[in-house]
Amino acid sequence: MNTIPLNARGIPASRLVLGCMPFGGEWDHSPLTEERAALSEAAVEAALSIGINMFDHADIYTRGKSEEAFGRILKARPELRDEIVLQSKCGIGLADEELPSRFDFSRDHILASVEGSLARLGTDYLDILLLHRPDPLMEPEEIAEAFARLKASGKVRYFGVSNMNVSQIRFIERALSDRLVVNQLEMGLGRLDFVEETVRVNQTQGTHVHFSEGLMEFSRTGNIQLQAWGPLAQGKFTGRDVGGEPEPIRKTAELVARMARERETTPEAVVLGWLMKHPAGIQPVIGTMNPKRIKACADAEHQAKRMSRDDWYRLYMTARGD
Repeated sequence: MNTIPLNARGIPASRLVLGCMPFGGEWDHSPLTEERAALSEAAVEAALSIGINMFDHADIYTRGKSEEAFGRILKARPELRDEIVLQSKCGIGLADEELPSRFDFSRDHILASVEGSLARLGTDYLDILLLHRPDPLMEPEEIAEAFARLKASGKVRYFGVSNMNVSQIRFIERALSDRLVVNQLEMGLGRLDFVEETVRVNQTQGTHVHFSEGLMEFSRTGNIQLQAWGPLAQGKFTGRDVGGEPEPIRKTAELVARMARERETTPEAVVLGWLMKHPAGIQPVIGTMNPKRIKACADAEHQAKRMSRDDWYRLYMTARGD
């Protein structure tokens, strides 16, 4: 049983997502520069050219400059808003002169965060809003009230979470009128816990796996779209110098390169194709601004379809060091 993808549930999302975290530049209070805005526009154009129509933000990315940079693109091309899927996140408070880093799922914070994102993006609504990281002080009823207000006002169409386990999702959903549609987690050849949690049942090695027990099966059963942040592992398997990295990383990079040559495709397409082969229908969120590297991901879905079970396990076992 495959998870029903977002585009089959009324959300016309591409299989790949462009993560916009680096768009604004530095994580400081400096203003958005024209140079950085131009780089952001080039990244969006590259994404659109290979069929990516979904863009992932968060209110904290480069302290709001990421959304501001994207907002400039939408202002120059207002017709683009109806052609894309915009997703943002809230719930993290960055450290400042008065307060430490913190999490906040309070009603008022969620509502204020969305207002800020909409203003910076220059749009009337978000397609999807995610709660960014778990807040130990969260109250499901308060979250539900905020979500209800946002949906009733047309400011957010769908809701989801990021970096959450099965119990946390169930805890939040008990107060919601609608199911959550997304959970975004770190997954890929560079972060294998989502596979290890399945394989390591009743094995002592399983005690070192940091992934929510049963999350893959829970998500597929409940039609929660899994999104993967960091799927390209910052280039470890796609051309970055890995001479000083552990042997499994070096060998995996060699295997990826060999498979790319044999298939006449790119290493990026092989790495993403491996992740997308999983029957959970995982949506990779690629986080590069480099137009060349974005375009190198174009063949990923095709590679997922043509990747054999043997090739999938060959990559997995090499990456985990067996």
